[in-house]
Amino acid sequence: DVQLQASGGGLVQAGGSLRLSCAASGFPFDDHTISWFRQDPGKERELVSCINTRDGRAIYADSVKGRFTISSDNARGTVYLQMNSLNAEDMAIYYCAGGVFQGYGNRCPQWYEHDIRGKGTQVTVSS
Repeated sequence: DVQLQASGGGLVQAGGSLRLSCAASGFPFDDHTISWFRQDPGKERELVSCINTRDGRAIYADSVKGRFTISSDNARGTVYLQMNSLNAEDMAIYYCAGGVFQGYGNRCPQWYEHDIRGKGTQVTVSS
C-alpha cells in the first residue's frame, strides 16, 4: 500500500524539543517532495515545511524558521522534523504529505496538491 505514517508526537514543556518522523512505503521515495502540515482544532491547516528528497532543498514557514529543521533519510524512506524551542502556538496535529512536482519555486505545495496524505500525530506543549 502507498502510505505515509507520521509518528513522534507527544507532550513536551514549552521550550522543549521533539522529533517527528514520516515513514514512507509503497512508492519511490526519492523523487517525491514531502511536506509537513499542522492543524489545531478550529483553525485552518497550515504549512510547516517541505523538502525535495532528490536534492534536499527545504522551505520553512516563517513561524518555524530557525527553530525547526526538516531532513530526509532516503535509505530509510523517512523524513524527519526536528522541532526545538516549542511554544503553545506549535501545539497541533502534525501531518505529512507527499507528491511529485515539476517545480514549486519558493513555496511548498498546498495540502490538496499532494496525492499521498498521512494520518497525523499530536503535539502538545505545556506551559
